[in-house]
Amino acid sequence: MIETRDLRRAFGGIVALAGVSLKVADGERRAIIGPNGAGKTTLFNILTGELEPTGGTVWLGGEDVTRKRPHELALRGLARMYQRNELFEPLSARENVALAVGAAAGPYRPFTSPSAADLAASDALLERVGLAERATAVARSLSHGERRQLELALALAQRPRVLLLDEPTAGMSPAETERIVRLIAALDAALTIVVVEHDMDVVFRIAQRITVLHEGRIIAEGSPDEVRADTQVNEVYLGKVVT
Repeated sequence: MIETRDLRRAFGGIVALAGVSLKVADGERRAIIGPNGAGKTTLFNILTGELEPTGGTVWLGGEDVTRKRPHELALRGLARMYQRNELFEPLSARENVALAVGAAAGPYRPFTSPSAADLAASDALLERVGLAERATAVARSLSHGERRQLELALALAQRPRVLLLDEPTAGMSPAETERIVRLIAALDAALTIVVVEHDMDVVFRIAQRITVLHEGRIIAEGSPDEVRADTQVNEVYLGKVVT
């Protein structure tokens, strides 16, 4: 579903990605991990079309999408949940989702009165992410965990084939983390998910395969058990074998 071939990106004399080639299968749960500065965010920004690579190619569902713009990739089924909050603060949770539902339905329509179908779809998504009882609450009044749940609903409103999750549990309490992990684990098995996450307990619970980046290069890739036992990964990132 996702493939990169010799992906490279430099910012002046700083090399952020130095030839990253990876394949993520249809329906796979893949985690991208590594220390700060490893190139994870640069990789995500290239995958979503927000940044052009210096070299190499990106493929989505067998199509070369290397220089497609974010809206073009969204139309091809790629959605992203950002690390920073991307919400319309004065609008309710339902209205935020209705905007995303309307955008996914086709050409832009003025947001004056969402259709009954849009509202019904929005309520179904809010139910799916555990926010049904907070549908009328304005986004700015939601807790951090609830805001992350709402952002997940916005991403799912695009009916994606591929979902990129950028630090989905950052800043969460243990209870909020547990809630979001359960939501991610319950998503449709046909949905391809790639997650960047620093919480290794979350990574080991979600991921079927893990790719480890260090200084812009892949240093390891494999199952959670294989990565957990990898000597180089423990030296540069984990610090010790996680049991």
